[in-house]
Amino acid sequence: MPQQTTSSKPPWLLPVIVGVIALAVIVLAYFIFASSDRAEPSAATEQSDDRGVVDVAPQSETDQVDLSFVERRDDTDPLSIGTVDAPVTMVVFSDYQCPFCASWNQDTLPIMMDYVESDQLRIEWRDLNVFGPESEQASKAAYAAALQDAFWEYHDELFADGDIRDPAELSEEALVELAAELGLDTEQFTTDMQSDQVAEQVLINQQLGTDLGAYSTPSFIVDGQPMVGAQPTDVFVNAVDEALAQPAR
Repeated sequence: MPQQTTSSKPPWLLPVIVGVIALAVIVLAYFIFASSDRAEPSAATEQSDDRGVVDVAPQSETDQVDLSFVERRDDTDPLSIGTVDAPVTMVVFSDYQCPFCASWNQDTLPIMMDYVESDQLRIEWRDLNVFGPESEQASKAAYAAALQDAFWEYHDELFADGDIRDPAELSEEALVELAAELGLDTEQFTTDMQSDQVAEQVLINQQLGTDLGAYSTPSFIVDGQPMVGAQPTDVFVNAVDEALAQPAR
């Protein structure tokens, strides 16, 4: 599996825009995910492995940014799961052609779902589509499935056994066949997948990640704090547990 490396700088470049109805307030925070050819990584603070994971020394509290405004907490959002008033929200930026995303979906998402089932966590999925048109087509198909309340079933099939599909398996024909296998209304599925409305929603979600500077997948915002890479499951468990231990916002 290919290896991703980064510099010891923080992981995202985040132009953070916070809008207040009565006042136009703009807050900029920068949190850059830079490549190793810009700066040499520090062995004392950072190590990377074959999962595309980078372990970075923790920031101090004064360096942290709060990105909780990205959470939608909309009970009509078809790409989300968990109660809207869960104490912790995880926003996931993913791509259906990203092998690290597939691994995370297989290894870590089931554990996160345990938190969802106990009403401690809400997960909001956002497709970033950094790998090209097949990724975008897959995200449109997943959204079309979501409109039939089958997002997670369809999503899991796209990442079946922790692997990504061959690009040929992400053609419209193949994606409709998958919908049929899951018992969906394929006529409605096809109409939705090809609709301007679904294309717009996919673009909105992708633009959100782009505006935040999340140019690699998978990337996450857990309780307002950014995380990058398919890190070990324990890292996410600890992040959620620590967030649950904090006073309610």
